[in-house]
Amino acid sequence: MHQYFIIYKPYLVLSQFTSQLNKQTLADFFKVPKDVYPVGRLDEDSEGLLILTNDAQLNYRLLSPAFAHEREYWVQVDGAVTQQALALLQKGVDINVNGKLYKTKKCTVSALDENIIIPQRNPPIRVRKNIPAPWIRLILTEGKNRQVRKMTAKVGYPTLRLIRYRIEGLTLNNMQPGEMISLSKNEIYQKLFGTVT
Repeated sequence: MHQYFIIYKPYLVLSQFTSQLNKQTLADFFKVPKDVYPVGRLDEDSEGLLILTNDAQLNYRLLSPAFAHEREYWVQVDGAVTQQALALLQKGVDINVNGKLYKTKKCTVSALDENIIIPQRNPPIRVRKNIPAPWIRLILTEGKNRQVRKMTAKVGYPTLRLIRYRIEGLTLNNMQPGEMISLSKNEIYQKLFGTVT
């Protein structure tokens, strides 16, 4: 029987269930059957939406480069980000991937409304009184290792906080770090691929 969950992975938690070097893992927050695993990953210092399932077909469709799908990230950056920097990100920038230069694909980039509601992070980011830390939205269709952080650093604005908010039609909505929601196969396939199984 296939099972499907979406979770809000907290900050400083590994995207796996087995312990490593006394670091926190998904097992510290989420109780799921032993054959259920995360689809893809989020870095330890990133947070947000992660899918857990034992459906190998879903795993394949989301991880294979043959099937591009949107992932939306909310990114808090260090400094008053300019329109020029946003335009560069949108066109694609050169980043280092496995020791080689790689030009990121075109993506959608915009400033996020200052009044967005985002859960507190524990511990919070360091705040510097005289330097703004605005939020931007990046919508990518690829997922290289630490891509978002490399992209914002490339245009001069290091990432302070990174939340994956959406994968296709699945969103965090009002979820809080450490929360989990169970979905049916129809619900998750409809939101991810627009199809009912």
